[in-house]
Amino acid sequence: MHRPMDESVNEAVPSATRPHPGESAGPWSTAPRPSGGIPDPARVDPAVLGVLLDRHGWRRRGGLPGRYSRWTPPGPPAPPGGGTSLLVPDTTAFPDGEDLLGEALTALARSAAPSAREVLVSLAVPSDEIRWWRGVPEPVAGAAGAAGWTGAERLHGAAGQFLLAGALAVRGRAGYHGARHRRRARAALDGVLVGPAPGGRHLTAFVPVEPGRALTVRLHHALHATRDAVDYQRATGGLEAFDAAVEAGVSRELTEALIALVRGSEGAGIALEWAPAAGAPEGCPARPEPVEFSPGDLPALRRAGARYLRDEPAVTVRITGTVERLRRPAPRGAGIVRLRVLAGAEVPHVRLELDEEAYRIAGHAHLVGLPIRVEGRLESRGGFRRLTRTAQVVPVQVDEAERDRLMKSLQENVDHFEEACTGE
Repeated sequence: MHRPMDESVNEAVPSATRPHPGESAGPWSTAPRPSGGIPDPARVDPAVLGVLLDRHGWRRRGGLPGRYSRWTPPGPPAPPGGGTSLLVPDTTAFPDGEDLLGEALTALARSAAPSAREVLVSLAVPSDEIRWWRGVPEPVAGAAGAAGWTGAERLHGAAGQFLLAGALAVRGRAGYHGARHRRRARAALDGVLVGPAPGGRHLTAFVPVEPGRALTVRLHHALHATRDAVDYQRATGGLEAFDAAVEAGVSRELTEALIALVRGSEGAGIALEWAPAAGAPEGCPARPEPVEFSPGDLPALRRAGARYLRDEPAVTVRITGTVERLRRPAPRGAGIVRLRVLAGAEVPHVRLELDEEAYRIAGHAHLVGLPIRVEGRLESRGGFRRLTRTAQVVPVQVDEAERDRLMKSLQENVDHFEEACTGE
C-alpha cells in the first residue's frame, strides 16, 4: 500500500472525514450515514471532485502533493472542536485511493452545507451549472439574510422563464416564439435538476451535458448578447443591437425572464459554469464571466421585448388538426373553430374563423372523427395561436385505429359540438 512519506507503515490511513489539525471531529462525523444518493467512487474522477470543491467555495488546506489534499467547508473558519476537513486523494491509482474517495463522498453526503449537495449532484450527473442571484434590500431580506416569500417565488419563476427561453432558442431563432415549440422546449427541460436555495436569494440549476449542452451554450451566447445590446441602447438610445442579438438566441421570452429576475431587486446576476468532466464547449471561454443586470436596465429590456413582439412576422402554414370546438352566433353563417394541431405548426392549438361552407366541412369532419387540413397565416398576435386568411379546408383520411381514437375523443367532448349546433 502506498502511503505518505511522513507516515509510519503501522499507522492507519487518514480518514476522509478526519478533523482538521487542531480540531476534533465535528457534527459531520457523527451524522447518520445516508441511505443513498452517493456516487460510485469507481466512477468519480478525483480531479473533477477537486475542481467542484474549489468552485463551490471549499478551501484547500494542504495535504501531500501527488497523494491527497485536505479541504475545509466554505464560510468562516470553524472554532476549535467544531470543524471537519475532507481528505481527497489526488488519484485512485494507489491501492487505498478508491476507499479514501468513498469516505470523502460519504462525508459530503453527511454535510448540512448546501454546497456539499451541489457537489454531489454535479458528480452524479455531469452537468453544466447555471446560477441566479438577486440583491434584496435589507429591510425586505429580514433576519439572517433570509429573503421574503415573494422574492423567493420570483427567483424561481424567473429562472424557469430563463431556461425555457434558452430551450426555445435551441429549437429556432425568433424575436418572439409565442406558443411555438413550447411543448418540445418544456420536454427538453425534464432532465434539469435544481439545487438547494437557502435564503431565497440564490438558485442553481444543473443541466446535464447530455443532452443539455446545446441549451447552456445557447444561453451563454444569448446572455452576453443581451448585456451588449442593453449597453448599446443605454449609450445611444437605439435598439438595433437587439435585432442582431436574435441570432445569438435573444428573444422577447428572454427579456421577460430578465425583467422578472431584476424587478423588485437592487440588481441580479447569472453565471454559467461548465461541467469539469466535459470541459468548455468550442467557442466558449473556459470560465465565463458572470453577467449582471440592474434596475436601470429595465427600460431597455422592456422596449426590446415590445419591439420583438411587434416585429415578429406571421408565418404561412398548412395545418392538420382535429376539431375540438365549434361556435357561431347563429344557425347559419361564419363560425369559430378550435383545432388541436397534429402537424404543420409547432403549437398545440389554433383558433380560426371559417365561412359557412368551411364551417360545415369542419363540423362534418368532427362528427365522423376525421381531422381537417387548412392553409392560412399563423399570426404572432396572441402568441401564434390564431390562423387567418384560411383556405382549402378539407377532411383528411386516417387509419381505423386513429379514427376510433378520434371518435372516442368526440364522444367525450360532445357537449362542445351540441353548443355549436344550438347556437349557444
